Amino acid sequence: MSAADRTALAASVRRYSHGSRVPGWDDAVDLDKDPAAIPDPASTPVPEELRATIERSMAKYPDRRSAAIPALAAAQRFHGYCSPEAMDQVACVMRLTPGYLVSLATFYDMFKTDDRGIHDVYVCTNISCSLCGADDVYDAMKEAARDETDVNVKPFECLGACDIAPMASVDGIYVGPLLVEDTQTIVEDLRAGRAVLEHKQLRLRRSADPDANSERFERDAPPAFEAREGGADPIREPAAGAAGPPMIGVDKSDPAMAPDPQLPRDDDPRGSSGGEPSEADSAEEKDDR
Repeated sequence: MSAADRTALAASVRRYSHGSRVPGWDDAVDLDKDPAAIPDPASTPVPEELRATIERSMAKYPDRRSAAIPALAAAQRFHGYCSPEAMDQVACVMRLTPGYLVSLATFYDMFKTDDRGIHDVYVCTNISCSLCGADDVYDAMKEAARDETDVNVKPFECLGACDIAPMASVDGIYVGPLLVEDTQTIVEDLRAGRAVLEHKQLRLRRSADPDANSERFERDAPPAFEAREGGADPIREPAAGAAGPPMIGVDKSDPAMAPDPQLPRDDDPRGSSGGEPSEADSAEEKDDR
């Protein structure tokens, strides 16, 4: 790629005035505000269900601060978002300052610090997705959800699924590759309570690991033949005793498929080094005897 091409590519990647592709990094901080102290349990009521969940998380770690992220996640599930009240409650139970928790909640995109839609759509806008049209998908997604108060659309710096670029996370479900017209379908599926773009969900794609995407980590007996809409290939039952699926189209009589004569076999009396026994090998055997 020439220098001119690199310059043109950089110019095509949209950024905010502060230089980042993510909004909000230049939000002003109130430096005149007094630092908040650890909330007083006597004046900070905490729902018992939330308290019990936070305390269970704290019990898993030698340092209670390590439980801050799962504690904030529990508060978000309970309140709908990490409100000032929610963070005060977490701080009260964990004996931390609210400022410590605010620094975490504002760093991670999966935490909500304002009351917004119950459905979260994160459109990946990092380089791989951006080059595949993610910026257009994001704009279309914002337009499709403009009148939907329950749908919150945000760009995301990287969702780690470059193989299905451009893609998005819809309520934690990865979907892709996306087209601009898919954005309206996403909104319609969310509005109707249906599975979102089921034929493009990453969790339903064929995987080399039969236990992947399974919350139970239990392997059900697969059918002899199964094909899913949108899947890459049919799923076949492996031959009994095989280490993996049988190789299709391999001619075992082909000399190229014969074992390498230079590699030792388990029943090779010459040992792991291959070749005829040397005088040194014979001497070692005599010493052993």
